Amino acid sequence: MDHCLHFTLAGYKNSMQLAALANRPVFSRSEPPVLCLHGWQDNAASFIPLANALTGVAMLAPDFPGHGHSPYRSSDAHYYFFDWVEDIVALCQQQGWQHLTIIGHSMGGMVATALAAAFPELVARLVLIDSLGFVIAEASASEQLRQGIISRLKAPPKRKPYYPDLVAAAKARLVQSDFGLPEALLLAKRGTVADQHGISWRNDYRLRLKSVHRPTLPQARELCQAVKVPVLAVLATDGPFINKLTETQSWYQQLTVKQITGGHHCHMTAADDVARLIKAWL
Repeated sequence: MDHCLHFTLAGYKNSMQLAALANRPVFSRSEPPVLCLHGWQDNAASFIPLANALTGVAMLAPDFPGHGHSPYRSSDAHYYFFDWVEDIVALCQQQGWQHLTIIGHSMGGMVATALAAAFPELVARLVLIDSLGFVIAEASASEQLRQGIISRLKAPPKRKPYYPDLVAAAKARLVQSDFGLPEALLLAKRGTVADQHGISWRNDYRLRLKSVHRPTLPQARELCQAVKVPVLAVLATDGPFINKLTETQSWYQQLTVKQITGGHHCHMTAADDVARLIKAWL
């Protein structure tokens, strides 16, 4: 994915921009790309290994707002999960895209699922990479609201962590990851910025704040049940979603499940294997 694209969503949230990586310089209404939606705290570069393995497939991976090269939301805004769905709807409407094949990893898979449920005209097929269902509310609505607001009202960090070089930043990412240094470097090259203090991660710190609202179990089930298009779920044996399979697989009308050995970022660490499963299913 050697093309860096920017989409200005004119008239939408103060003409917000979405940055993206693509393996084509342009896309048309008649030949839209496969849209690739990354996970929380990742960026578009997480799809580089898969794009290299899915040869011949036109792919576009945007950075969600607050991630990668896309700008932060405004200072008076917050990061609501369903706002990311709205961002993708706005992008599709601006570009005139419909009936897309969407590949979503983790949070990106949840965004894609909600998109397919609420805007079926935009989605033709759905590939979920170590993603199934939604992250649901574990506390009561009142406690979720309380903890979310307390999280928002805390003073922001006075200074972001800085690293002497890109490798050091990538190694810091490894502490909370299930992949190796090559994959961490891919994310770091797109997800960091250098200034007079050193190298720091670009992602908005507000992404780490607790959510004031999460869907309940019935709401999550209803969203999945509303997805009428074919769905392929590629679940990692060591990932966090495999244990949700028994509960959630009956929620989908057309679900194919494939398991792959590895961890949550299997589309990076086992890209060839994941690509073979996707090609066969498509």
